[in-house]
Amino acid sequence: MDGHVIVVGLGFGDEGKGAVVDALCHHTPTTAVVRFNGGAQAAHNVVRGNRHHTFSQFGSGTLAGVPTHLSRHVLVEPIALAGESRDLTALGVTDPLRLLSIDADALLTTPFHIAANRAREDARGHARHGSCGKGIGETTWYSLLTGATPGDVVENHQVIGTPGPPPTVGDCAHPTVLRTKLDTLARFYEPLIGDGPPVDDLVSLYRDFADAVRITTGDEVGRLADRGRLVFEGAQGVLLDQWRGFHPHTTWSTVTPDNARTLLGHRHATVLGVTRTYQTRHGAGPLPTEDDHVLTRFPERHNGTGHYQGSWRAGHLDAVLLRYAVDACGGVDALAVTHLDARDLHVATAYDAPLPTSDLTTFLHHRTPTLTPMPDPVTWLADHLDVPVLVTGAGPDLADYTVRAPALR
Repeated sequence: MDGHVIVVGLGFGDEGKGAVVDALCHHTPTTAVVRFNGGAQAAHNVVRGNRHHTFSQFGSGTLAGVPTHLSRHVLVEPIALAGESRDLTALGVTDPLRLLSIDADALLTTPFHIAANRAREDARGHARHGSCGKGIGETTWYSLLTGATPGDVVENHQVIGTPGPPPTVGDCAHPTVLRTKLDTLARFYEPLIGDGPPVDDLVSLYRDFADAVRITTGDEVGRLADRGRLVFEGAQGVLLDQWRGFHPHTTWSTVTPDNARTLLGHRHATVLGVTRTYQTRHGAGPLPTEDDHVLTRFPERHNGTGHYQGSWRAGHLDAVLLRYAVDACGGVDALAVTHLDARDLHVATAYDAPLPTSDLTTFLHHRTPTLTPMPDPVTWLADHLDVPVLVTGAGPDLADYTVRAPALR
């Protein structure tokens, strides 16, 4: 796999994208890992011997020394980014921020967004959406409020104050502009969250952040692509996509390869869909094949119950939703199959009713799947989706992964 690669999860997230990206970077020289959606809620685990890191905003090729570019489609949280940089330094990565470039137009996630996100989720009580509580949806929502006035309803949220232009990474290098935007943001959210952190403190912190990273303008992805191979690292899974997922249990992010394709322009890339050999979901929402026996048989090392996100769940591989995810991507060119160390697997090949064209969330909550044995996941998945399996993982460590060259056609 020598050309550009777009890595996209075909489930509800947690498919193993981080380990796949690390394996791709280890296998073939890579100019950069480009993040093309999501924000600080990503949790991509990479294990290399006695080193383990859960990547949030840095690309999962960092332990291989590969630089990260955060595109304009990524929501950037500088405070969390600084903490992740310290963690990577403790693992032996020299000056991690030196490996990072960020598009000036990327939106900033601030403590105001995070507090508002958590306040809304707390207010939902037992009807929580499954948010990670890291301000992702709130950052996107606020960016949509241009021209809105108090009392308007935008994307199911009532506007509670007078919004202004959203703060961006580029603003961090311009304190006067940033202060104005943060003052407006603080006033807007005060009725919901009360007093937030002092704006002057944030301006100072974000100014230091701007000095520590390389902020880019124009077609940085194109410049990187012309220098060499790029690996595009998706966050979350297609079944959580803001357009194709099952509302309201979705992310405010385009998870399909669309953003990566736009960033690449005319350049070709291999779309690599990632799936586990069984189905998982973190938090609320439909999971038709959920089975407590699967959860017990395959304990999760790096995922647990989150205060806002909810519990870790598992079930049998769902071929109906897998096909749905592939179609939502406009097709994939190849597969990466992880967790091949799991044994005695079953797969849901059908439901007791066909997928409808609307209200999929309610439909999926009431389905009975038809399960069949799946003795060889690699062969079964390649045959079922009619695409080659080019990456396999049979454990958490880089040593457990194999990357195959695509067959000539």
